[in-house]
Amino acid sequence: MNLVVNGDAETGPGGTAEPVGSVHGWRLAQGAPALVRYDLGGGYPTPGDPGPADRGTRFFSGGDSARTALVQDVGLPRAGATGHRAVDAGRVRYTLTAWLGGYAGQQDGARLSVELRDAHGTPLALSVLGPVTAEERGGRTALLARTDTAAVPPGARSARLLLAFTRAGGTSNDGYADAITLTLTPAQAARRGGRP
Repeated sequence: MNLVVNGDAETGPGGTAEPVGSVHGWRLAQGAPALVRYDLGGGYPTPGDPGPADRGTRFFSGGDSARTALVQDVGLPRAGATGHRAVDAGRVRYTLTAWLGGYAGQQDGARLSVELRDAHGTPLALSVLGPVTAEERGGRTALLARTDTAAVPPGARSARLLLAFTRAGGTSNDGYADAITLTLTPAQAARRGGRP
């Protein structure tokens, strides 16, 4: 189950390149993003450009701010195979995934990080994805998949996601992001017993 709310930019206002004042599921920490349709044109990513195979109709962009940042705090499940007891026993892993990119040869980019935090908000672990450089995109408009997986540290009770877009030049912040997920899975049980 994806713990991220609206990680695909499909919910709420938007659909053009105009910045929006709110994004469902996210708190605006700096600047104002745009939720752009893939069919908008004008140089923005299209359904034919590299990106998620199961993309919806929209993606995140940095709007027109030099730096745009969105924050989302999510609680970790209390019970079940990935609940608090399993976390504290070191039996849960997390996977952070996002499609990140930018415009043509420009170096505007998007960066996604997640902090796993204890009940007091103290960071226990950090994963960072991106930004995807123009060189990594081959100088074309594209979103590329990035992922990281690691153990959920014992004591973790929440996760803070930070999605940041940085403009390197020009007037538009052409960092792009889509298909953001944070999932938990039970760690593979250690093999028990002696040698065969």
